[in-house]
Amino acid sequence: MMSYGSPTWQPWVLPKSAAREFVKLALDHGVNFFDTSDFYSYGASEEALGEATHGLVRREQLVISTKVGMPMSELPNEQGSSRKRIRDAIDCSLRRLKTDYVDLYLLHKPDPETPIEETIDALNDLVRAGKILYYGASNFRTFQLAQAQQCARAKGGRGLAATQLQYNLVYREEERENLPFCGANGLGVMVYSPLARGWLIGGDAAPDQLTARERTRVEHDVKGQALYGKEGDVDVRTRLHETAARLGLPPGRLAMAWVLARPEISSVLVGALEPRHLTEAVAALDIKLAAEDIAHLEGAYQPGPLRTAGFKEVMAQQKQLAANKK
Repeated sequence: MMSYGSPTWQPWVLPKSAAREFVKLALDHGVNFFDTSDFYSYGASEEALGEATHGLVRREQLVISTKVGMPMSELPNEQGSSRKRIRDAIDCSLRRLKTDYVDLYLLHKPDPETPIEETIDALNDLVRAGKILYYGASNFRTFQLAQAQQCARAKGGRGLAATQLQYNLVYREEERENLPFCGANGLGVMVYSPLARGWLIGGDAAPDQLTARERTRVEHDVKGQALYGKEGDVDVRTRLHETAARLGLPPGRLAMAWVLARPEISSVLVGALEPRHLTEAVAALDIKLAAEDIAHLEGAYQPGPLRTAGFKEVMAQQKQLAANKK
């Protein structure tokens, strides 16, 4: 749901009113899991989901995930994962989502200023209050996941239910520790950027083939520009497109099928700007890749450092957009 909210947050984001078309299309294809965050469009993405689903489907048919922890402003109590922040944030999210509980509540990123024990205590309080059913983490390194999991289980709970991480053909460093840890400890894995924010399908290389919405994202997605297109990425993308042509598949469908073939992966998050983005993702579920095709796709990858860039670029972009409005 990051794709819907307010273009004043990021220029490529569609207005809230566009969400209902995509939510209905998703439901028509059997998709019932929707992921958002209070940070996306500073709450407008949650509002988009709440308005799109209201009156369209029964709440019990939906699985809703949202997040807490990213800065909603420069004020210290409107960011991070303290007990005070979490207590306030969940009530704001529930109001925007038009629901009285969230199925999955994720810590959007680690908070070095708050002891993990305090954060887990606050999340357990929300479970007991019936405001969330499960909780997990996003963008945590393996040792941080292990700390959170140990703390949660030491307090008598079942522990974290899921994690959300970046994973695609040009960024596979999570295979070293995070994915094995999640597989061994029963954490569901939600993958974001399965197409490297569209870079893998080559939008930057063939802008004349893009829709206006896609072109806006390519031109203004500063996080994608910071993360992808590094040395070696082009070789991986070339192999993807060659393999897709040989198999008679669209490159995006093949790239998502590769992600889904990994046994630890539970769900792929799709940032759909056009209806076909969603239908392509659904079609990827039917692709069963042969072992030799998986090995061939993976053969061009060169291991490298963690890719954690983008946040500073996004925040700088938002400050500039805010300044332009004044």
